[in-house]
Amino acid sequence: MLNELKQKWLAIKLITRMDKPIGTYLLLWPTYWAIWIASDGWPSMHMLLVFSLGVFFMRSAGCVINDYADRKIDGKVERTKNRPLVNGMMTSIQAINLFGFLIGMSLGLVLTLSWATIYLSVVAVLLASLYPFMKRYTNLPQVVLGAAFSWGIIMAFAEAQGEIPAVAWLLFVANLCWTVAYDTMYAMVDRDDDLKIGVKSTAILFAENDKRIIGFLQLITLALLWTVGDILAFGWPYQLSLIITAGLFSYQQLLIVNRDRNACFKAFLHNHWVGMVIFIGIVVEYL
Repeated sequence: MLNELKQKWLAIKLITRMDKPIGTYLLLWPTYWAIWIASDGWPSMHMLLVFSLGVFFMRSAGCVINDYADRKIDGKVERTKNRPLVNGMMTSIQAINLFGFLIGMSLGLVLTLSWATIYLSVVAVLLASLYPFMKRYTNLPQVVLGAAFSWGIIMAFAEAQGEIPAVAWLLFVANLCWTVAYDTMYAMVDRDDDLKIGVKSTAILFAENDKRIIGFLQLITLALLWTVGDILAFGWPYQLSLIITAGLFSYQQLLIVNRDRNACFKAFLHNHWVGMVIFIGIVVEYL
C-alpha cells in the first residue's frame, strides 16, 4: 500500500512538473510585475496569496492537459518518452481527474476575488486548455502559450484597480513577445523530433531565421517594458533592470548561436533570471 501511494505521488509530481519549477517561475514573475504595479507597490496579502497559488495550480493543470494531449506522440520524442502517460505510471482517466481537481482548486481561489476577475478567469482556463492542442493546427502555438502566460497580468489589474489600463495591455504584449521568444528556444530542442511526427511550432515556422526573430522579439519586449517604465515615471532601478535584461538576452543569443539542443534548453531555463531581474527593478521603484 505504501509503495503504491509513493508511485501515485511520483506520477502526480512528474506530470505536474513539480520537479521542474521553471514553468511556474516564468508564469509567476510577470504576474508579480502586474500585481506590484497595479497595487502601487503595496499588494494585499490576500491578493498575493491567491495569485501565487493560482499560478501554481494553473501551471500544474496546464502540464497535465498538455501530457494528455500529447500522450500518443510523447513516446516518439527523446525528451518526453518517459512521461507518466507514456510509461504507464498514470492512466488517461486519472490525468483528466487530476486536471479537473487542479482547475477546481483554481476556481476556489478565484471565487474569493471580484466578479470582474472571476469572469476573466474563464479566459485563463480556455487558454490553458487550448494551448496543448494548437500544435496540431497552427505553427504559432507559442503565441497561444504567450497569451495564457500573460493573462494573469490582465486579471491582476482588474482585481487591484477595477479596470484594465493601457499599461496592463503593454505589459501583456511585452510578456507575450518574451514568452514566444523563450518558448521558441524550447521548441528548438525538439525541432527534429517534431518534424518527424508532424507537430508544429514557431521553431519550425521560423526555420533558419529563428535566432533573428527571437532577437527581434526580445528587442520588442525591452521596448515595451521601457515604455511602461516611461509612462509610470520609473527611475534608475527599473532602467538598470532593463539594461541587465538586455545583457541576459545577449547571453541567450550566444547560447543558441549553433542551435545545439542542450544550449537551447539552457537558454530557455535562463529566462527565469530575466523575470526575476525585472521584478526586483519594479519592487525597488516602490520602496
